[in-house]
Amino acid sequence: LLLRGAAAAVYKQWIPNTNFETASNWDKGRVPCASDVVHFEKDKVVSVFVKSPHALTDMYLPLNGEFVLAAGAGFTAFNGSWDPGCDSGETVRFADVEQHAWFDPTLWQEVFPSGELRPSGRIFSVDEERVPCRHDDVIFQAETSFRVNTDSSQQVIQLRSISVMGQELSTPSSWAGYLQGPSAPLQFHGNGTLQVTGTGCPDKSGCACGNAPDGPRICAALLRASGRRCPEPVCQSPLQPLGHCCGVCGATINLDFTPDFDLQKYQDRLVQELLSQPKYAGVQMAISKVHKAQTFLGIVPRSSTPLIQIVLIDDRAGVQAGTAAEQLAADIMEDMAQHGEALGISSGKMEVATGNTFSRQTGSHTLSRITAGTVMGILFGLLFLGGILFLYRKGKLRLPALRHSQPWVRMEEPVSPAPDSDKGFNNPMFSVEPPSSDLGEETPKDLQVFYLNPLYDASESET
Repeated sequence: LLLRGAAAAVYKQWIPNTNFETASNWDKGRVPCASDVVHFEKDKVVSVFVKSPHALTDMYLPLNGEFVLAAGAGFTAFNGSWDPGCDSGETVRFADVEQHAWFDPTLWQEVFPSGELRPSGRIFSVDEERVPCRHDDVIFQAETSFRVNTDSSQQVIQLRSISVMGQELSTPSSWAGYLQGPSAPLQFHGNGTLQVTGTGCPDKSGCACGNAPDGPRICAALLRASGRRCPEPVCQSPLQPLGHCCGVCGATINLDFTPDFDLQKYQDRLVQELLSQPKYAGVQMAISKVHKAQTFLGIVPRSSTPLIQIVLIDDRAGVQAGTAAEQLAADIMEDMAQHGEALGISSGKMEVATGNTFSRQTGSHTLSRITAGTVMGILFGLLFLGGILFLYRKGKLRLPALRHSQPWVRMEEPVSPAPDSDKGFNNPMFSVEPPSSDLGEETPKDLQVFYLNPLYDASESET
């Protein structure tokens, strides 16, 4: 098995070129011959590499462009002699290369540092990571010309290094010098600025790719190349891995890690001890660090949390689709339960979608999540009660009155209201009984009862 470095740099090579000898660069699907008229659109900016000499009848050149000539290459006027392979005499137009976008995953391929194509193996990349990541090395093939649109949602597109015309530019100063040359404006156009940092990923737990802001642009380019639609998955509730454009059948595992976690070593462990087993021959795995958005109460965006995402897919079809990936995911979870702490893994969550199930299956293994969940539950409970108390004190909330018999509260017995006819009251400052009169059994309703006030002298009011 060929293992790809997880924390080390990855080399990604640009596929299209604007070479004169590339047949697909011409509208007739062939390289112009001696009796043809070559036509470049006058308002199209282009850089064209020419490998060999060519005889032409006529050629219209762009207002802004360049020919990069290899040793012995050039153009001569056709002398009218017969050419057995060229008797058409057509006008052959150079194709429009403005649509070649940096964030199109179909225009990149992973290679070895030498530029040799890396065979597709058991490790694959989610769609966002098929485009060069911030710590990757970019290669434009030697003896090729190109033009690439760098339109981006990011102002700066960071890379470790860029190789152009066989020259590796791995320092900020060397890249800045190349951008000031005549070829760079003809090769790169768009609002995104390429920046060479010369540094790889410094974290042994891996580094996020950095293409998430351009995720919609990547998916739009990918779907445009495949007919603008994702393939229909056989599972009813497909998984949606972070950084991937379309749903998949199989399994995903999200790992929370500690500072002791080493992504490269863990990937090697999974490949050598599990993925290499014969029963998993048709399973592919993608593993990388991603950032998952966090929200408050599932609504308000809060922050993002780094985690290790493992995506497992297999080549099975029908109701068996994803079942091999599911079994491998279960083995990974079991291995994590036994050795997770030593590997620097604190917890993990698995999701599965296969062809023989109608809903996602989930499972988790937690080393510290139970305690964290309990604490969070208590905090949310206190927050809820505090909110109720605050609203009650502000008068925004009314609570139903509850009568409880409590030993420390003296409850007063209800007092029967006095009859309407009773106009008297007990005066604690005066002990004289009200005058009694023999009124019979009934007292007239208009009878007034007078009392002597010891603080009042009637003689003073007469003077």
